[in-house]
Order: sequence, then C-alpha cells, then structure tokens
Amino acid sequence: MNTAAPCLSARITQTLEKIPYSLIALVARFSIAAVFWKSGQTKVQGFAVDLIDGTFELGMPHLASSTVPLFRSEYRLPFVPAEVAAYLATFAEHFFPVLILLGLATRFSALALLGMTLVIQLFVYPDAYPTHGTWIALLLVLMAKGPGRLSIDHWIARRWR
Repeated sequence: MNTAAPCLSARITQTLEKIPYSLIALVARFSIAAVFWKSGQTKVQGFAVDLIDGTFELGMPHLASSTVPLFRSEYRLPFVPAEVAAYLATFAEHFFPVLILLGLATRFSALALLGMTLVIQLFVYPDAYPTHGTWIALLLVLMAKGPGRLSIDHWIARRWR
C-alpha cells in the first residue's frame, strides 16, 4: 500500500490551513468592494476613482443621464420608484464598498450588500445566480468571520477590550 499519497495530501492540507484569515479577508474585502464600486461608478458622472487603472476625477458627483432610465427599463424593481432606486443603489454602491475596504462596520456593510445582491438576484437578473452566488459567499465570509486583523474594526475592538 502506498502511504506517500495520504502523507502528501495531509502535508498540502496542513500548509493550506496556514493561510492567514486576515489575508483571505483582505482579498474578499477588496474583491467584493471592487464589484460594487465599479458598478456604482457606471451610474455617476463628475466623480471617478479607480485605483487600478489610475482614474481620478474628483468633481461633484451626480447621477449619469442613463441611470434613472436604466432603473425604469432594465432594473424595474417592484415597490420602489425608479428615481428612488437609482439614488439608493448608487449611494449604496459607493458607501458600503468604502466601508468594507477600510474594514469599518464590515459586518453591517456586508449585510447591506447581501440584501442588495438578493434584490438583484430575485428581481433583476435571476439567471445570474453563479455570479451572485460568488458575491454572496464572499459577503457571508465577511459577515461570519469579520474583516480580519488588517481593518479598522479590528483596531477598534482591540482598543476597547
């Protein structure tokens, strides 16, 4: 019987278990924040920040002319007027990603984006469950385990213990 395979498998597993949660949380925070931030950026004019491609336009933000029509035609949320939904979604897609990226009110912000994701999944793009499932997994990790050590939440918790 070959015992090398189980030993190798055990060694690989032990090595992978050493990946620090703070690294996992930082990658999750950056990734999910980027998804929502980039979506929010498509809905505004006068303000653009993309750290990856170096775009910086720090003017007065306002809804893009296409945003409300998008909410009227493609998004069509029940129970929420398109004008209200456009402003709320655009605000949420900028506010909560910044908090998550900083690791501030991370669990609350992840919960807010989880709610937004569920609305998108149920009412806007029901066929996009593979994408939304990935977002939900990242958000659930952040809600359950928190933002990790590289966060303002961690600093606050240590300071007040």
